[in-house]
Amino acid sequence: MIDELEFRSLVETALNSLMQHLIKREEDDEAGFEVEGQGGVLNVLFEEPPGKFVITPNAPVRQIWISALSTSFKLDWDGAVSAFVLPRTGEHLMALVDRLIGEQLAA
Repeated sequence: MIDELEFRSLVETALNSLMQHLIKREEDDEAGFEVEGQGGVLNVLFEEPPGKFVITPNAPVRQIWISALSTSFKLDWDGAVSAFVLPRTGEHLMALVDRLIGEQLAA
């Protein structure tokens, strides 16, 4: 398991990249969502259909947790691919969030 300082650094990089990606999507597509970041937590807010995703680091277990679509997704750091990955599907953080946004907007 990675130590806490390394985890915090990896999370900061991953969440900053995700935030920039989501801001670009917001601007490019009139995406139907708004992204907010505060205190190391990202919130993705939807008007239609209404909803909210919460993306947050969980330092004690060294995971990124996503609460979305009435489900909790727990991503682990995978050093082999240098990314936070959802173990059961192999999806990287950004790809997973993009898929979940698509599912929310299609609802």
